[in-house]
Amino acid sequence: MNGSPALVLDGVSRHFGGLRAVDGVSLTVGAGERHALIGPNGAGKTTLFHLISGELAPTAGRIALFGADVTRLAPHRRAALGIARTFQITKLFPGLTVLENVLLACEALDARKLVMHRRADAYGDLDARARALLERFGLSGLARELARNLSYGDQRKLEVALSMAGRPRLLLLDEPMAGLSAGESRSMHDLLDRLDRSIAVLLIEHDMDVAFAFAERVTVLHQGRVLVQGDRDAVSANRAVQDIYLGTEPVRDLGSGAEG
Repeated sequence: MNGSPALVLDGVSRHFGGLRAVDGVSLTVGAGERHALIGPNGAGKTTLFHLISGELAPTAGRIALFGADVTRLAPHRRAALGIARTFQITKLFPGLTVLENVLLACEALDARKLVMHRRADAYGDLDARARALLERFGLSGLARELARNLSYGDQRKLEVALSMAGRPRLLLLDEPMAGLSAGESRSMHDLLDRLDRSIAVLLIEHDMDVAFAFAERVTVLHQGRVLVQGDRDAVSANRAVQDIYLGTEPVRDLGSGAEG
């Protein structure tokens, strides 16, 4: 699987009765690529994330991770291949400390979790890895704090730290800046910029400035279909994209989703 793209979607659709939430989406994210997925509310972005991570099954189409067809694979099997994600609403264990949250995430993909009656000190490397993640994400001083007591910005940082615990090769970030103050957004942007460049990142973001500052390539969804995709300069200059975001006129023809 060496040299394979991190993610390939080939004509992926998801229908809910008569509603085509995702409609024939094709998309490739290369190894180590920074790719933004943008579009107005209801465009199908989060539904597409659910399809990629395995929480929803596609109505049609094919999904491949690192060269392997995972279209019918369960979410935990996909995670084992090296995919991780965050959510629009943080999913933490509020009654556990920051360190305990990260330790659980580190243990989740460790084979030793299946070994019974193992000495506690046999997991020292996981503790060291959890503390290293807290250091990397600027949360070391909050290690003993309950997750529920963190500021919203620090909760978002903790969720990204949890997603990194399994050493993913593809990271799906669902609006990591949502609800953050200007200062928190800058801090999160700096944090994401420092992610290992070997990790491919697919980012959902409503703020176009943030999306285009982060990503090398951009895909625009509209009404469940790919409107345009390509390098960020070409996409930002695309008239149809400007129409959607600036509201200058309705988009009448979605075209074929060709490169911008």
